[in-house]
Amino acid sequence: MASSREIKRRIRSVKNVAQITRAMEMVSASKMRRAQRNVLATRPYADRLLDLMSHLNARMVGVRKGSLLESRPNVKKVALIVVTPDRGLCGSLVTNVLRRAGSFILDQQRQGREVEVFTFGKKGKDFITRTGQTLVGEASKLGDSPKFTDILGVAVGAVSGYQSGTYDEVHIIYSEFINTLVQRPSVKQLAPIQLPVEETSGPRVDYTYEPGQADVLEELLPRYVEALIYQAVLEASPASIARVW
Repeated sequence: MASSREIKRRIRSVKNVAQITRAMEMVSASKMRRAQRNVLATRPYADRLLDLMSHLNARMVGVRKGSLLESRPNVKKVALIVVTPDRGLCGSLVTNVLRRAGSFILDQQRQGREVEVFTFGKKGKDFITRTGQTLVGEASKLGDSPKFTDILGVAVGAVSGYQSGTYDEVHIIYSEFINTLVQRPSVKQLAPIQLPVEETSGPRVDYTYEPGQADVLEELLPRYVEALIYQAVLEASPASIARVW
């Protein structure tokens, strides 16, 4: 039977662990709120940018060659961006994203298309390397609050690859953040950009664009793709922060 001294020592040990756990929980909760705020803040920006581009596109006739709006009739090479956390212990999030990426790659290969992969996060990089896929760019160790500049290397590589004709399509696979318990693997086509048809019902404010609406649109298209990629990276942050809780 344990002595009274051993019992008291055990009680003190449990109390110390409880204090440390509460402190870690408070830090994690603070990081979680900040990550959620960042995710929600980027969505209206991307939506407004899409609305503006749709308005510009509706006023133009035809699409410039090499534009991110130009569809290629014969798709031979596809760029895929896979977004995962650097670490695991976040339920089935990583598994679901990687399973979706593997399924996407196999489907493209069955159609006779070559796939080159960019990754964000160590888990995605390890999976692509382990399965023998072509990895052309990666970014990892972005932390819990990735900056916009952190994604530019991969974003510019994918966008310039499409504009130069290296890639005929660009897609991204990421985990869409619904709440701390639900993260849904999603596939989104980044290029060619598919603009919605502008709604013309009701009054609408018109603008004068300088140097010209075509030039403004061509400048906005890459910024829109970069915003979508940054948003996808931010979507992975809350689940990564919550992995230990």
